[in-house]
Amino acid sequence: MMNAALAAAGLSGRYRLLPTPAEALSARLAEVRAGMAGVNVTVPHKRRVVALLDELDPVAAAIGAVNTIVNREGRLVGFNTDADGFYWALERDGLCPGEALVLGAGGAARAVVYALVARGWLVGVHNRTLERAQRLVEEVGGWLVVPQKLEKAVRRTPLLVNATSVGLGDPEASPLPPGVLPEAGAVVDLVYQPLETRLLREARAAGLAVQDGLA
Repeated sequence: MMNAALAAAGLSGRYRLLPTPAEALSARLAEVRAGMAGVNVTVPHKRRVVALLDELDPVAAAIGAVNTIVNREGRLVGFNTDADGFYWALERDGLCPGEALVLGAGGAARAVVYALVARGWLVGVHNRTLERAQRLVEEVGGWLVVPQKLEKAVRRTPLLVNATSVGLGDPEASPLPPGVLPEAGAVVDLVYQPLETRLLREARAAGLAVQDGLA
């Protein structure tokens, strides 16, 4: 997809996968600094990479996560395009500011919460590790949804966003308990492999609007 985009834009270059364990992250960035125009960053490095960069774009700094690094004459500058990309899809489908519930507390979740809060949404945040969710709320915005109130929060929310990795590579995994879905509204699942996650299948069957990870 990215190589096709480069060709369509008339740009020379090659986009390829660079699997990088956490312990090799610094070495990988040294390679980028030495001879690459830039890289994308994905799970699980969007937060880890922040401290290793020379500069952050204001949006990336506010979110505390990076998904794009540009090499500017040896200085690595971090950007976050997740927030605008996510919200562009919401606006395209006609969703207006209201209440939302975001599942997750990693880099993707932080971008989603930032995008929503910045545009006037009221955002609840739930994560399996409550401390991480609390940190997200304190640093980015929204309020904490504790496990005891999750089911009620899911059922009443008009917008549910799965920003966890649950379902990635496993079409039968879901971030929610069986039978728990919003009563009305839309469900967004940022997982892109598979595109048809269990959460989206069940949401579609319940008559809810859905967006997949490539929306």
